[in-house]
Amino acid sequence: MPVRNEPIPARTVAAVSAGGVLGALARYGIGVAWPGPWATVAINLVGCLVMGCVIVAVPERLRPFLATGVLGGFTTFSTYCGDVQHLFATGRSVEGGLYMVLTLVGALAAAALGAAVTRRVVE
Repeated sequence: MPVRNEPIPARTVAAVSAGGVLGALARYGIGVAWPGPWATVAINLVGCLVMGCVIVAVPERLRPFLATGVLGGFTTFSTYCGDVQHLFATGRSVEGGLYMVLTLVGALAAAALGAAVTRRVVE
């Protein structure tokens, strides 16, 4: 979203909020079904892959709901950071390092892949 000086329309705030609730509920459900830090990796990689697709294929007017709302609520950098800290604090440094690098590199690669594949499909 571009930086603005004017107020954000109420419909945009409502769209982001509604999308955020849906994304957070989906993330919570996956975390309950598959507890542990590797669920967060999967969530973040899938979210970034879908984000790449959304940015290419979804009209700008729908992006606040889908990109900022749903995917912003679904993916989670704060849980990722907490998981990394926990893994290192509990002496699981190899797993923590792998988790940290896999998430960062994987998220960037997933977003790029999603955008590239979507571009090929829609163009």
